Amino acid sequence: MDPDFLNAFTQPSTLDQFLTEDVIAKGEKRKLIKPTSSNNSKLEELKLFLTEWINRTLKEEHIVVKSLEEDLYDGLVLHHLLENLGSLKLDVDKIALTEKKQRQKLTVIMEAVAKCLQPEESQLKWSVESILAKDLLSTLHLLVAIAKHFEPSLALPPNVQVETITIETTSRGLKTSNAVEYITENKENIEAQSKDDAFDELFSCAPDKLDAVKKALLQFVTQHVGKLGLNVKDIESQFSDGVILLLLIGQLEGYFLNLRNFFLTPASTMEMLHNVNLALDLLAEGGLLNFPVNSE
Repeated sequence: MDPDFLNAFTQPSTLDQFLTEDVIAKGEKRKLIKPTSSNNSKLEELKLFLTEWINRTLKEEHIVVKSLEEDLYDGLVLHHLLENLGSLKLDVDKIALTEKKQRQKLTVIMEAVAKCLQPEESQLKWSVESILAKDLLSTLHLLVAIAKHFEPSLALPPNVQVETITIETTSRGLKTSNAVEYITENKENIEAQSKDDAFDELFSCAPDKLDAVKKALLQFVTQHVGKLGLNVKDIESQFSDGVILLLLIGQLEGYFLNLRNFFLTPASTMEMLHNVNLALDLLAEGGLLNFPVNSE
């Protein structure tokens, strides 16, 4: 037997389960979170975040999730979640009591997820069988994908990674391989990718056109906030406290921002940061901001 398989499990009971039960069929592969990741604080943070998000989303349905593995495997919570988030009507019974019915229900749910998310086949990190088997890794990948699709502004804990072990049965016994896998995106990679946007290209490739772009933006801003008696002359200085940005968002979106929600005349850096963070949240909620921005 592969020695890595033995070393992967710190609790004898876990190893005994794999040795005595038909957990992995011949020729099948299973990827699991190593017990060494059980004390992973970021993993626990993500589990708690997703649990609270589900309970908050399904509060009106009086559904309370306590364990992601134990409460999602039969498809009931996933069914309600998709109907609530995506207004999807799934042609399947709400409650499935038998394993056969649960598998049928999960099949319908996974087809609906695939239709909405349209993931590449090679990118699928979950399946009907893995969810039905209460596989935590698959369940987390599925929930993160659903959250990112239906609520892109949701601030999922970044950089959540776990140690995994892939187990495969062969004619010579159990074969294993170890890896580190990200469940949520690496924030450093995202920020690095977001740096190469159109304005960075403008700065590096066409600096002579920068003044013309700034002038056009100033005219655009003044055209809208001018209705409030404001005149914007400098993008760098007048946008730094978030006030003009908030008022501009309100004008463009056609709603009034309650003056109690932000500081109209911020007197400190903390008050300015509050304004900027509120503006970024509004942009994200409106689907206009799909990459991270450092408010500072």
